[in-house]
Amino acid sequence: MRADVLVVGAGLAGLWTAAELARRGHDVVLADRRTRLDASVRTTGIFVRRTLEDFDLPPEHLGPPVRRMVLYPPSHRHPVTLDSPHDEFRVGDMAPLYLTLAARAAVAGVRLELGTRYLGRRGGTHLLDGQGGPLEVRATFAVGADGARSAVARELGLDRNRELLVGAEEVYAVPPREVVPAFHCVLDPRLAPGYLAWVLDDGRHAHVGVAGYADRYPRGLRDALRDFAASAPGLDGVPRPDDAGRVERRGGLIPVGGLLRRIAAPDGLLVGDAAGAVSPLTAGGLDPCLRLSAHAADVLDQALRAGDRRLLARYDGAALRARFRGRLTMRRGLSLVRTPAAASAGVALLRTPPGRAAARRILFGHGSFPDPRPARGTAAAATLATPGAPG
Repeated sequence: MRADVLVVGAGLAGLWTAAELARRGHDVVLADRRTRLDASVRTTGIFVRRTLEDFDLPPEHLGPPVRRMVLYPPSHRHPVTLDSPHDEFRVGDMAPLYLTLAARAAVAGVRLELGTRYLGRRGGTHLLDGQGGPLEVRATFAVGADGARSAVARELGLDRNRELLVGAEEVYAVPPREVVPAFHCVLDPRLAPGYLAWVLDDGRHAHVGVAGYADRYPRGLRDALRDFAASAPGLDGVPRPDDAGRVERRGGLIPVGGLLRRIAAPDGLLVGDAAGAVSPLTAGGLDPCLRLSAHAADVLDQALRAGDRRLLARYDGAALRARFRGRLTMRRGLSLVRTPAAASAGVALLRTPPGRAAARRILFGHGSFPDPRPARGTAAAATLATPGAPG
């Protein structure tokens, strides 16, 4: 089988990159080891305002808007409540959203190979194990959209994620009631060592989750989730997990070291979790995922049209990483919170006017990820010719 581009992994990043390339007339094969794209969803699916403004997402698969964020110390007492004048978050119903994006990709001409595992490459041929047996794809470029431990990154000699968290989440249908949709985040190193525990209740579903460093969970991640769900804030009037009808259970690895520096080689590039394209703080993971995917499609399109592999040097992770040092610094600070007292002190700082202002800037701002693409049809397009130029 021949193709212009082989995309490995049909999550949000892979689906978006494949469809964008196919719409521009390129021959794209998209392979995923799952036999159904609506199975084994791992992401909470939180879309921020900037994403909703800039990307064409199917509105029928988005939950009600959320404008309130509440930050809690370990005691859950005296939280910091932040309200925005804008619709800041919407939670995607990810299983049907993936199916819709896959249908869009198919219409654009993407050849979707489900139940197909990426094995590596031999020379210029990529080896896969499909439902019908071995499959060989000769592609000009490969795109690794295959998660935090990317096999494509290994084959292309690119950087791989080193700092990983484990996360688990359960989703419940919530009964009709008077409630202000809100995103509740708890800073408690006993439940979420090095990261956060959360409840996002948009009035339709409640997402209850924890994430942290695996080696800091003495009793395991699932026990921590069970402990948190039993007393989690923001679930007034909602039956607790043992009694509720669970809609979904999710879990997986979360890369939190920031965008990797070397995410492109002459034979291909990385997108999504494979590239570390996750906002180092909460509620921004899918925005950098989509922005980096759009940038990847631009660079691959240019390289294919010019017949010049060197153009993939424009896909520069190191230059983009330098654009959000502040968030990386805050992420490292969060990883150092190891005691309830330190967590309580951190939330107390957020109650001060400067703390509240900083929290609003981070959580309600448009800075989850730098836009790597210059405006089309302007002189700015010339800056793409220089690796590391502002985009």
